Amino acid sequence: MRIQLQFIFSILMLFSINAFAANPHQLFDDVLQAHVQAGKVNYPAIKQDQRFNDYITYLASANPETFSSRDEKLAFWINAYNALAIKGILDGLSPGSFFSRITYFKSTDYQLAGREINLYDLERDIIIPFNEPRIHFAIVCASASCPKLISEAYTAEKLESQLETNTRSFINNGSKNMFDVEKKQASISKIFDWFPEDFSKHSGSVQKYLANYAENPEVARLLADEQFRIKHMKYDWSLNGVSVN
Repeated sequence: MRIQLQFIFSILMLFSINAFAANPHQLFDDVLQAHVQAGKVNYPAIKQDQRFNDYITYLASANPETFSSRDEKLAFWINAYNALAIKGILDGLSPGSFFSRITYFKSTDYQLAGREINLYDLERDIIIPFNEPRIHFAIVCASASCPKLISEAYTAEKLESQLETNTRSFINNGSKNMFDVEKKQASISKIFDWFPEDFSKHSGSVQKYLANYAENPEVARLLADEQFRIKHMKYDWSLNGVSVN
């Protein structure tokens, strides 16, 4: 009987290891499904979830160079950014004020893929060089004006659809971007002010990039012709969920 139980346990362990190897982000996926609803993050619940701690441990020593495709690597780095942004909140940090943003983004290092890195450098030195402007609607810095944190981890198999859906959703969200056709005035996210070259490199200009995703045909036409006068919305740095305090 004991031998049978040991055999069954070994089979289950082997299955778990293989499953994790097939999708190393399953732990994070489980956490997001359990504790993120419509972009609102339950930080106290995540803090109590051992699966999140296990995923942070995985990130510390993971080697993305072993991944065979660009999408696998990009999914890894996006998940890493989102997980570490959450960890910063759980550790008592906040992007809520100017000086706290310096600590949150630049002065706090995390163990990631065998090195120490902060969120600022992770975004600019590793993720942006993938030359994929849609990442700006996937990485989430725990703030209300950020894109919504989706309730699943990014994977190579779903990355294209995830990025496309996120981008379209963000650009057509009236609380993030507003277009007045009659006045030809647009108030758009500060993200387009911070990273204009990422969008211009793709489509020629920020307005032309927006035109690719605008669901209103007249808005899309005016954007394509660069007819809007652009203002950038004030960024709301308040927390995108339930505080741990």
